[in-house]
Amino acid sequence: MSLNSIPWCHLKPILLSALLLFCCSLDLCSANDEFGVGTTDVFDDVLTLSGFSYPQTTLRPYDLLYIRVDIPPWFSAVSISLNSDVDLDVSRVERVPKSSLPLICFRDGSPPLPDALNTSLKDSAVKGINGLDVEQCFPMEKNITMKLTNEQISPGAWYIGLFNGIGASRTQSKMIIRGSAYSFSANISVEACSNSMMRGELCNSTVYPLSCTASDVYNSMKATVKKPMMENAMTCKSNLEMFCSQEGVPEFYSLDITNMAEELTIMAANVTFNTTALNNTFSANDVSLMCFARHGAIPSETLHDYSGDLNKAPLVIRYPLIGRLYISILPVNVTKMLGGTQGGNLKVCYSMESQVLQCPLGKAGSNCTMDSYTLQTVLRRGATPFESYFLPVAVGEGASSANFPLEPLLNKSSNVGESGDIWTYFTLDIPRGAAGRNIHIRLSADVKISYEVYARFGGLPSLHSWDYYYANRTRKSDQSVFFMLYDSSDDEIDFYIIYAREGTWGIGLRHLYIGSDSLKAQTVMSISLEGCPKQCSSHGDCKYSFDASGLTSYSFCSCDRNHGGFDCSIEIVSHKGHILQSIFLIGSNAAAILPAYWSLRQKAFAEWILFTSSGIASGLYHACDVGTWCALNFNVLQFMDFWLSFMAVVSTFVYLATVDEVYKRAIHTAVAILTALLAATKATR
Repeated sequence: MSLNSIPWCHLKPILLSALLLFCCSLDLCSANDEFGVGTTDVFDDVLTLSGFSYPQTTLRPYDLLYIRVDIPPWFSAVSISLNSDVDLDVSRVERVPKSSLPLICFRDGSPPLPDALNTSLKDSAVKGINGLDVEQCFPMEKNITMKLTNEQISPGAWYIGLFNGIGASRTQSKMIIRGSAYSFSANISVEACSNSMMRGELCNSTVYPLSCTASDVYNSMKATVKKPMMENAMTCKSNLEMFCSQEGVPEFYSLDITNMAEELTIMAANVTFNTTALNNTFSANDVSLMCFARHGAIPSETLHDYSGDLNKAPLVIRYPLIGRLYISILPVNVTKMLGGTQGGNLKVCYSMESQVLQCPLGKAGSNCTMDSYTLQTVLRRGATPFESYFLPVAVGEGASSANFPLEPLLNKSSNVGESGDIWTYFTLDIPRGAAGRNIHIRLSADVKISYEVYARFGGLPSLHSWDYYYANRTRKSDQSVFFMLYDSSDDEIDFYIIYAREGTWGIGLRHLYIGSDSLKAQTVMSISLEGCPKQCSSHGDCKYSFDASGLTSYSFCSCDRNHGGFDCSIEIVSHKGHILQSIFLIGSNAAAILPAYWSLRQKAFAEWILFTSSGIASGLYHACDVGTWCALNFNVLQFMDFWLSFMAVVSTFVYLATVDEVYKRAIHTAVAILTALLAATKATR
């Protein structure tokens, strides 16, 4: 149908309606422009990236549960809501024995272990946490609600640990487990900014990403130090040439470091005021242009990893960590320098650039003069997940042992540098899901070892930046549950890094001196990824489990009756005490002699057989249970002990009952069937 065929009486209302809708849309647009960003827009800036709901779960005494939460680099906040039936007064938590204390713990990168916790537990989890650089634990409460922003925690994998009792006795085997259980349910959500350049809890802070390009280290801006062996230099800039900021208002930047780097330099140039009159009167070089840098999280004046005044000197970071680095640049003391006469429109303008210096393949350290080796992973044979060892690429071909000689790898560095300044580096990768495993580092030699061992996650270690180290018996990392030292002497170094974070690790060997004895030494090194440290010190069994998400496998020890602790190295019951306990436990079954003798005097031969058999079965069961001697299979002895004990108690009441023998036989038969069923199904547990 053509337009001419439409009657004018019908076309007129249609045109009027269209005109009315167009005018309304213009009014709405102008209203939005007038009021700025509305409430709906604020919520649209934040979106829920992922959500996890954990149903009602019960933790029995000495049980634990890990929950893994993966946080992307662009997240804005993590919300945690946890409900439990725990009725605990946090102000009186120190009166509660640690063996029955319910805890919730947080740790960045790997599962927490609060057994060797030395900090106070007076604080409440509701108050929040201050970063996750160290493990933090709080008493479990009925309701816990917290929101952690990207100004508090870093992205990556971090873990929530729920414990029902801690201490050395947690891993000790027990015949009867006493204590109260508690149940909980949890909801965890990860929020992110819809705009990848925005950060903050409300996604209202702009972060400018710095893009990197290869550059010539000699021609780059402010490259004052010549590094002749440097081959890879990356210059990182923003797409904007100049930035202008008011006093006290920071500008944020992000830089992704993807490989091991020797040095990161952050520089500012062309510092001026935004008005020509001020530039002619005052020098912008006198302004303090404070720079704060932080790995993985937004920096602030009070919470940062590195800081410096860029107007005085570039900020140089040695061996920066792999990952995302956030940078904040903040003009300060501008009004004070100008006498406080300027208005609020005064801004400081500058151009910002950073430079990442990387060594060529096989080199690392100061001026790229030290040797660096990439270790390849060799899986061990067996069904245990992630069990492996690491070998240099050249050595790993056809190798059947975790040990590799150290001297052939060190000869190239032996003539470089002065004593104490010579390093050899190794890099290795812990795979995803293996954060519940342990790095085992061991060195042995036929003479005194002349090396110090340093380990660092995400970057190369040095004398000033390391996570764990061992120099000698007096200079080493503080002994903790995450750094365990075994059998170390002058000619042997042996330690574990417990629950190592997944990702890239740097291992550095510092040469103490180059003498004739050390040049003739034969040193063997091994680096492996293992389950339980020291095979539970030969006092328990190593077991494996998964966190609640099923993404991380972790190992733990189940110790015997006499030992406890994470590695079963703590003696809870001494050998003498164990013998005394065994004698009294087994001898206590002699109490069955009295009822057996009384039954024999009364010529109640059925009861006599029952009491005698019950005492003998209980003694044999306890003898096997304490590890003295097992006459039969443990499960058979356990069944006989429980069943005959039930029967002995019931038979006593039936014998004393004043009912006919017909009913007594019927009761005996029914009770025998019922108690056998109870014992077989272990209904007493």
